Amino acid sequence: MRILESPAVLVALIVLVIVLFGAKRLPDVAKSVGSSLKIFKKEVKDLRDDEGQAAPTQPAPTTTTAPTSPVAPIVPAPTSDSPTRPADAGSAQSGTESTTS
Repeated sequence: MRILESPAVLVALIVLVIVLFGAKRLPDVAKSVGSSLKIFKKEVKDLRDDEGQAAPTQPAPTTTTAPTSPVAPIVPAPTSDSPTRPADAGSAQSGTESTTS
């Protein structure tokens, strides 16, 4: 997409901008855009300068370990020859009781 390739398109864009903003407001718009770009460039330069100055003065990162909470030791399950039976196997079905009215 090479829209701005021909001079006719550039002329059409300039005419469109003049019609939209008016010839009286164009200098004000250009001044505002210019001052905005000047401020932007200044801030970018300051940011780069700050990064250059801050890098050597930063202390070397130290590695610290966060305190850990105590963990219960893993206890092996008891082994027995007889099968285990869950306690209260009959009470597990108590939610299906039928009520009579």
